[in-house]
Amino acid sequence: MLLSSIIIAGLITLSSAPVIPDSTLTDSLIVEEVTAPVDPNNHGTIQRLTEEDFTQAAEQLGIDVATIKAVISIEAGAGHQGFHAPGKPIINFDLAMFRRAASKRGINLNKYKKSHKIVFNRANTQKYGSYQAAQHERLRSAMTIDSIAAIDGTFWGMFQIGGFNWKKCGAKSRGEFVERMSDSEHEQLELFINFIKTNGMDKYLKKKDWAGFARCYNGPSYARRGYHTRLAKAYKKYKKQSAR
Repeated sequence: MLLSSIIIAGLITLSSAPVIPDSTLTDSLIVEEVTAPVDPNNHGTIQRLTEEDFTQAAEQLGIDVATIKAVISIEAGAGHQGFHAPGKPIINFDLAMFRRAASKRGINLNKYKKSHKIVFNRANTQKYGSYQAAQHERLRSAMTIDSIAAIDGTFWGMFQIGGFNWKKCGAKSRGEFVERMSDSEHEQLELFINFIKTNGMDKYLKKKDWAGFARCYNGPSYARRGYHTRLAKAYKKYKKQSAR
């Protein structure tokens, strides 16, 4: 199911229409299925990152192109795939995070265990054909319980940014965050850039302080997983390529 085909009435619009905040909204959100038109800009295709995207991102962060390419290759993988299918970003619905988000909103999930079994079970790849398809179905079901908790309890896009970080990504609402994540890899990169700048991580990239960046982005286990050394190695690779 296309995430862009979900309308969370009154607060979150995940179609191509602009998100219009309403100060009279309550936390009780209604989820309605609609048929979303294919975006005329991409005709149902996945818009991959281009060299122009890399250049623009580097300029926004005040770094060289080799640095942003290194970060993308490590944090998003060599293939840096942002989408499972057109309009469907790579996601990781995290049940533990969903539980915490729901708890903060005073929602007792126990009463949904029978009616929303898919949410509480592991991703059923056999039934849905792939891990991502199964994860999207889990998210769809979780959205009918509580859309805010579901979005906050999911990691989004090629950089796997937690939905609870939507403000730090420069989005005006959760709806805008999901809409942009569902639009293109360019938008996913833009959200990532905003996240880096909001958290002051760009200073590490400017200094080529790979350990500093990895510590902030990947957490205290960065060294054990070798994120900093992998970033340094990737940078040398892309710097060498740019010199040719």
